[in-house]
Amino acid sequence: MIISPEQVLAALRNVEDPDLKKDLVTLNMIKDLKVTGLQVSFTLELTTPACPMKDMLRNACLNAVKHFVSQDADIEINITSRVTKPMDTTQLKAIQNIILVSSGKGGVGKSTVASNLAITLAADGAKVGLIDADIYGPSVPIMFGLLGAKPGARETEDGKTLIMPIEKYGIKLLSLGFFADPDQPVPWRGPMASNAVKQLFNDADWGELDYLIVDLPPGTGDIHITITQSFPIAGAVIVTTPQQVALADTRKGLAMFRMPGINIPVLGVIENMSYFTPAELPENKYYIFGKDGGKQLANSFSVPFLGEIPIVQGITEGGDSGTPIAMDKTNKIALAFAEIAGRVAQQIAINNAQTTGDLSLTI
Repeated sequence: MIISPEQVLAALRNVEDPDLKKDLVTLNMIKDLKVTGLQVSFTLELTTPACPMKDMLRNACLNAVKHFVSQDADIEINITSRVTKPMDTTQLKAIQNIILVSSGKGGVGKSTVASNLAITLAADGAKVGLIDADIYGPSVPIMFGLLGAKPGARETEDGKTLIMPIEKYGIKLLSLGFFADPDQPVPWRGPMASNAVKQLFNDADWGELDYLIVDLPPGTGDIHITITQSFPIAGAVIVTTPQQVALADTRKGLAMFRMPGINIPVLGVIENMSYFTPAELPENKYYIFGKDGGKQLANSFSVPFLGEIPIVQGITEGGDSGTPIAMDKTNKIALAFAEIAGRVAQQIAINNAQTTGDLSLTI
């Protein structure tokens, strides 16, 4: 039996992307198709290297060709990714997606979530940057073991000086903490703080990035408004803890992104410090701060619930030592962050397809 490329494509039209609700051929996700006798090879191009369904889609492609074409087909599938972006823009055009990590309240683990999401996405093969925009309490220098580090600079051909982000764990990093004495407060008024944050975007040599994660300060202040109105934002991730006092503030923070003049897509809610499981009682869960608060918040705003992170000593120790817990791929918490990162990337791909109106993903 001789297989034709047309037969293979017809078979793959039966495989649907569960998020975009179109088949892989229509979505232009099948690349470099080659057929020689019974040998079939092609590339499956996903919308993110962190796609949580890559194995499922690969198996579905294998089964489709076997079922609709020939059981004897020898099939080779290469998996790559091309991260989409929400819109074309001349500003920061080499950065595909800017993701804001926000909370209405301090102390809920927002910086921990931002750092571990960045590490997970980078480990999956994405080009990732992280901006620590919490000017009054920058955490990135500590969490990445970079206290006292100073970014370099380079001069462009037109004479402009650009800040060179510090690279660690495959992530490009900039924090206002790199430019201030860690023992001194930063008594800046709103406009000064906002201008300083804008410099981290506009005056830095970020190169090409799939994702630029921005760790926002708590609340709903000048920095939030400046960033959301100055740059094309792919979406915001909301971090909360389960207790009501945190949820009350987080609700306001989430609602801010839906205000006229801001109108940023909310990618979903992450609940941190969800429960405590003692090492000696691994089957027990103690809901110290309440249960399902983040899930209820997500439901009330009709946004995805991205997942929960328990209270684990290793998270604190990893952040304090400069080695975030997502670096240890054997750790259960690292796996939890991997699942959440996949869902974040998934939501961005869905939103980008809807925003551009281009479901062929030829962005």
